[in-house]
Amino acid sequence: METHIASTPFGSRPMSLALLAAQRNSREIPDGRAVDKWQVYRDLCEGKTLLGVSDRALAVLAGLLSFYPDNELSEENGLIVFPSNKQLSLRAHGMADTTLRRHLAALLDCGLILRRDSPNGKRYARKGRGGEYEQAFGFSLAPLLARAGELAEAAERVRADNAALRLTRERVTLYRRDVGKLIEAAIEEGVAGDWGSLWRRFRAVVEAIPRRATLATLEAIAADLAGVREEVDNILNSHMNAQNLDGNESRNGWQQSDSNTNSIFELEPAFEKAKGEGETRPNPVEPPRGFPLGLVLKACPDIVDYAPTGIANWRELMATAAQVRGYLGISPSAYVDALDVLGQENTAIVIACILQRAQHISSAGGYLRSLTEKARTGAFSVGPMLMSALKTNGAASRMAG
Repeated sequence: METHIASTPFGSRPMSLALLAAQRNSREIPDGRAVDKWQVYRDLCEGKTLLGVSDRALAVLAGLLSFYPDNELSEENGLIVFPSNKQLSLRAHGMADTTLRRHLAALLDCGLILRRDSPNGKRYARKGRGGEYEQAFGFSLAPLLARAGELAEAAERVRADNAALRLTRERVTLYRRDVGKLIEAAIEEGVAGDWGSLWRRFRAVVEAIPRRATLATLEAIAADLAGVREEVDNILNSHMNAQNLDGNESRNGWQQSDSNTNSIFELEPAFEKAKGEGETRPNPVEPPRGFPLGLVLKACPDIVDYAPTGIANWRELMATAAQVRGYLGISPSAYVDALDVLGQENTAIVIACILQRAQHISSAGGYLRSLTEKARTGAFSVGPMLMSALKTNGAASRMAG
């Protein structure tokens, strides 16, 4: 049977140099070459993005391959299939005739099949006296045989890219999990560090991850997360080294440290000599403007129960509020946001007020986030909340008396 194609298309379909080149390449098949048609098809399905062929066009190609009688494509067995559009449509899951023609044209444009048109444009084969096909007109599968190696390489490239994408996605997932949990653990334990800034950087990177990211995008994201992870590791390693050098001092610092981003992460308050006195006492922390510590404790006395040695200054109130935050179920991220917007002292006052009304608040964390967002827009201030707590507690005290 004749397999070499050197003919022009039937009817009004134009001839082009690209078609001529495709026909020429199809003739340059080494003698005796044979490939598994379904392996070529699987390679094509995997490498379709590189070859620019659609799923529907591949369905039509599968239909064409089903008309080829052998599993191996070879010149010896002929490379022409000649189904009618009706038969091909049935094997392409009932595809409409116009859609079928469109996808056949797409396969031709991609150089995956060739036409060998008969004089009248019909598809058929002519048999000889021995019952073998002498001549056939239809679609040639020669390009699949000629490009089998190219299709296998395209599939391998796609597999490698997918593997790299999968591994990079796994790295990003691990970084997200590790960084998030390490920062939360550090805040929970009161480890000194600029956790607010690191948390915001971490969330900014995570929130920028698109739903369908390319390999290049994920690699850049993984690099950013690796940078944050390195900083977190450095801070935690420094803390662990300091703990090993002086375990008792570090443990005391954990009890008194707060989980915010500023100066109250100092492990111990500085001590100084008081004038005219022989003993030392801690430096007082400056109170928030307009709110004496005594007023806060009078409005919110319940927080004192969580301080084993009492609350004598603002530093102790803030340290106690950092511990109470965990008891109330307020997440580290909500706490960091409140510190960033309200400040250290005002956040401690708000937590004390929330504790005072804990039985009336279903979600302390959600309530704190709501107040933080209102404060961000200027719709909330601590003063009215504190005065309300003072009024409520004063009324309760009078009723108890």
